[in-house]
Amino acid sequence: MTHNSIIYVLIAWVIVFAVAKVSKLDKHGFEIKPYSLTYKNQNVQLILSRILNRTQRATRIFSNTSVVLGFVMMGAAFWYLASNLSNFFVKPESFAEMTVLIPGVTIQSSANIAYFLLSVPIVLVIHEGAHGIVATLEKIKIKTGGFAVFIALFAGFVEPDEEEFVKAKKISRLRVIGAGATSNVLFSFIIAGLLIFNPSFALIMPDPIRSVFYHEPLGVPIVSVMEGSGAEKAGLQKDDIINAIDGNSVLLPQDFAKIKLKPGDTAMVSLIRDGKPLQIPVVVTASKDDPQKGMLGILRAALPSYQPVVPYYIHWSPEVFMFLLWLWMLSFFIGIFNMLPLPILDGGKFVHTIIEKKVSEKVLKGAMLSLYSVTFILFGLNIALSAVKSGFITI
Repeated sequence: MTHNSIIYVLIAWVIVFAVAKVSKLDKHGFEIKPYSLTYKNQNVQLILSRILNRTQRATRIFSNTSVVLGFVMMGAAFWYLASNLSNFFVKPESFAEMTVLIPGVTIQSSANIAYFLLSVPIVLVIHEGAHGIVATLEKIKIKTGGFAVFIALFAGFVEPDEEEFVKAKKISRLRVIGAGATSNVLFSFIIAGLLIFNPSFALIMPDPIRSVFYHEPLGVPIVSVMEGSGAEKAGLQKDDIINAIDGNSVLLPQDFAKIKLKPGDTAMVSLIRDGKPLQIPVVVTASKDDPQKGMLGILRAALPSYQPVVPYYIHWSPEVFMFLLWLWMLSFFIGIFNMLPLPILDGGKFVHTIIEKKVSEKVLKGAMLSLYSVTFILFGLNIALSAVKSGFITI
């Protein structure tokens, strides 16, 4: 965690705490402490009932779907962790680094912290609201609902009547438990629909899915052009997409390493500018680090540029695109990984509900403990090996 990140987070919390105190929010259902701000509303059931009255048929379909998707998401989370762990040893280049997302610790950019703080409340409202509305459908009383802020960590909650929840049918409880994660994943699909076919969105898609929506990479974009370099004198521009140098194909960033440039030579650079192919001769200059090594004088992107199958998409501003990207990322991964069978996650409650009363209490505890241990080890190894490969990941 950087010094600046700590300062930003603490300043933001001090402002929130001060506003809460001055506004006397404690008289309106808030509990204010130096390290947390909690809000509870006892009228949540009434609000949920009004929503249910207008959406009862759709909610019934959603609640049944959430049971099926609960199994699917749990399986998907296990498959991802297991296959990613296998990749570390068998196919290292395909290993995807993972991190536990903690604001200010794993997020060091003030802009990304802002996107995170804006996205999390939306994700939590959708998640907990889905739990609550399905519980209402299943005639399970909701005592309170609300949210809590622990400096830079958020938590949302809908608190059902524990006695009614335990007495409810097993299928009713499974519907309630699975609803939260299902709502997040379905919401992430809506966000993906707003971002799909945008070339920037292609960069975070896994290869099998990316090939459905995008053609092969066009080349590698130029991020910036160095002042006084051969590239600047030749007229290369930011956002030009280089696809070949001296007839050598450049589709991926690593392709640059295959091309040997000598100071004083003239390299023929093939590129795409505003959709039009161009060929521009560039005088190669000496590298500042190694005078024997030539360079064009550009800073290239770390990822290639893709052409969408359907070249029509919403041209979001960079700020809106990043906000939607964070909203998609948090919705999808919170939904999927929330179904992992761990004690604090919905997945643990889901499995417990399925096998309880089918075995003795002793066997149930042993089975759950074993499952928790396997899941924790699998998840922990992915995090640990990510740190081994790339250090602690920051965003």
